[in-house]
Amino acid sequence: MSDRKVMRRALVSVYDKTRLLEIGTVLSDAGIEILSTGSTAAQLAKAGIAVTEVSTYTGFPEIMGGRVKTLHPRVHSGILADQNNPQHMAAIADLDIAPFDLVIINLYPFAATIASAADFAECIEQIDIGGPSMLRGAAKNHGSVAVISSPSQYDGLIAAIKEGGFTLAQRRQLALESFRTTAEYDLTIATWLGQSDELPQWFGRIWQRESALRYGENPHQSAAIYSGGPVGIVNAVQLHGKEMSFNNYTDADAAWRAALDHTEACVAIIKHANPCGIATATDIADAYRKAHECDSVSAFGGVVAANREVSLAMASQLAEIFTEVVIAPSYEAGAIELLSKKPSIRILQCELSNISRVEMRPVTGGILLQEMDLIDAPGDRPTNWKQVSGAPVDAATMKELEFAWRSVRAVKSNAILLSSNTASVGIGMGQVNRVDSARLAVRRAGDRVKGSVAASDAFFPFADGLQILIDAGVRAVVQPGGSVRDEEVIAAAEAAGV
Repeated sequence: MSDRKVMRRALVSVYDKTRLLEIGTVLSDAGIEILSTGSTAAQLAKAGIAVTEVSTYTGFPEIMGGRVKTLHPRVHSGILADQNNPQHMAAIADLDIAPFDLVIINLYPFAATIASAADFAECIEQIDIGGPSMLRGAAKNHGSVAVISSPSQYDGLIAAIKEGGFTLAQRRQLALESFRTTAEYDLTIATWLGQSDELPQWFGRIWQRESALRYGENPHQSAAIYSGGPVGIVNAVQLHGKEMSFNNYTDADAAWRAALDHTEACVAIIKHANPCGIATATDIADAYRKAHECDSVSAFGGVVAANREVSLAMASQLAEIFTEVVIAPSYEAGAIELLSKKPSIRILQCELSNISRVEMRPVTGGILLQEMDLIDAPGDRPTNWKQVSGAPVDAATMKELEFAWRSVRAVKSNAILLSSNTASVGIGMGQVNRVDSARLAVRRAGDRVKGSVAASDAFFPFADGLQILIDAGVRAVVQPGGSVRDEEVIAAAEAAGV
């Protein structure tokens, strides 16, 4: 026996009028009675579609500028009545209330309103009350009612009408999507009202699964990618290549963040979430060449991010080297065709945008929240730096130090980055002590270490790590300081004229 439920009576109240007349016509042609509100009813009636105003049905007018229009027992009783419960049906029959089989609702655009920098009063007016109430009621009663919460579901609705109604499984899925919609709506409101708190007392977020991945970090792990906002790597458009993997996403995110840390044309090459090379230049192709030269061996099979349009010249270089992923805000005409000759490369186009100011990290039993480490703190500006040793620093050296400082943020601690000509030449990362990171950076730089500058992502606890850099030929170092042995470290630099 089929559990499809024929739809005879619908309540339609939508802010987003996309395809409204098409849906109204389909409902009318199928003999489904339509009740509607305000501008929705007006548009349907103007198109010649039979519709009953909710205020006519309830006998109660819309008041307070539309704040109250569907909040009425005759509406909600028709939505909430379990049509398989004789007592429910008798109760509404005694009150001359007919049940609804279909509810089509979408909500006031609260998220878009707050994003438009509207004033507080306008934002408050865009908090929908009746809409979420009807969505929740219909979703709760999905055994009897199908609930449509987005125009994206209209094709499914049209198909269901042709097939004699939604199945119970389909109604349950629609209910799930309805509850997700209202949950996200309420979370958006709560977040906005508490926006003065960067680390709020209560925190929540809705994540929507975009796609299942082939596997996670390892082949035996299942995985999926979820979206929590309109920007970022998750929302990048893939222009070519096979599907992204879990590790592709983590490296792509690291590369994109690293490239966006620089205002000049920048290319970052990432492998296993650490940079193989980072460089800036006036020309993006030159930036790529310099970044690749830092560690051409490790760059094989890496992920490349550019904060400028990928030129044909850069694409020509990329096409010669095995690359897993390339991400950029745009591509010069012909660049995609050139790169696409490599069937394995994944080409992403990602909008340049601000990154969220708060980041999360899961821990057993909960999550950690922290303010995102963005390059905008007073200590990140060279004008606020304090020179504690060596001869006065010229403008070219200060520019090199600023590049190294911006770049070392992308390196896993303990991190030492050596740079020359605004390109990394040696990177020491992920070591459990700063001495080993310094040694690793020097070894990877080889002869390029002489005359380079260095950035350390944290203070030198002893002079030994700094001494390794000095002995190798590093001429200037930027580090945050704060060690109890800062004077010892500074003395070592002063003795070497660094």
